[in-house]
Amino acid sequence: MNVLFNKSDRFLGMVSSWEDAEWIYFGIPMDFTVSFQPGSRFAPVRVREASYAIETYSVMLDRDLDELRLCDAGDLELPFGNVTESLHRIKTAVQTMIADGKRCFALGGEHLVSFPIVQALVEKYPDLVIVHLDAHADLRDDYLGEKLSHATVMRRISERIRPGNLYQFGIRSGTRDEIAFARQLGHFYPHEVKNPLEQVLGELQGRPVYVTIDSDVIDPAYLPGTGTPEPGGISSTEAFEAVRLFKGLQVVGADLVEVMPANDVSQRSAVLAAKLIREALLAIA
Repeated sequence: MNVLFNKSDRFLGMVSSWEDAEWIYFGIPMDFTVSFQPGSRFAPVRVREASYAIETYSVMLDRDLDELRLCDAGDLELPFGNVTESLHRIKTAVQTMIADGKRCFALGGEHLVSFPIVQALVEKYPDLVIVHLDAHADLRDDYLGEKLSHATVMRRISERIRPGNLYQFGIRSGTRDEIAFARQLGHFYPHEVKNPLEQVLGELQGRPVYVTIDSDVIDPAYLPGTGTPEPGGISSTEAFEAVRLFKGLQVVGADLVEVMPANDVSQRSAVLAAKLIREALLAIA
C-alpha cells in the first residue's frame, strides 16, 4: 500500500485491518478552494473524536458497526494549498483501494475531494451513478475563473460520467444557469431529499452508485458547523431517513463533506456527522 496516511486515531467501531476490511474509511483534510469559510480540513479529526459520543449500534437499522469489516486508514497527507497534487493523491489512494478489492467512504474536507474519487471509480464502473445530496447545485463551469472548485465539482463530475447518471436532491441554492443546467441533466429534485429519493430507488437498483453528501443539505439549525450554511434545509431526521434508503443498492463508495467543526462550539455538528456516517455505513456495507 503505497499511499501516505497520517493515522492517529480511528472512528468508533472501525477495528478491521486493511487486509481484512471490505470498506476503507479515510479522511481528506483539504479546504483549499472554499468560497466562504475555511476549516473543513479539521473535520476528519473532530468527527473521529465525536464518534465516541454515539453507540456502534443503530436502533433503527438493528445493526452494529462491530458486525462490519471496516478499516479507518487515517487521513491522507496532502501538500497544503496545492490543489492539483492533492487531487492526484486522492485519486491514487482510491485506485489503490479498488485494486485491493475495497470500497471507500471518505470524510472531507471540501466538496472538490469527490471529483478524484469519482474519477477513480469510473475507471472500474463506467456506468457509475452519482447520488448528490446538497444545498448547492455545484454546477458552475468555473468560479472566479477556476475550473476546479467546490462550486464546480458536480459540473466536473457530470463531464466524467454518462449522461443521465447524476441525481441531485435537496438543492436550494444556485445561479440561474446552474439550475437550468441541472434541469437539463434530467434528475433534479430541489428542496426535498427523502420523498423523491424514495421514488427513484427502482431506477438505481442493480447499478453502481456513488453517494456524496454535503453536510449543508441539512438546515443550519441542526448542523451549524458547515462552511457555507444555507437556511431552509432538511432536518437531521430526514437526513437519517434518507441515508437508510440506500440499503439494498449497489453502493461502491460514498463521502460526507463540508463539515466545519470550528463553527460549532457545541460539537453537535460533529456528533451529527458521526451518526450520519454510522447510519450510512450500516445501510450500505
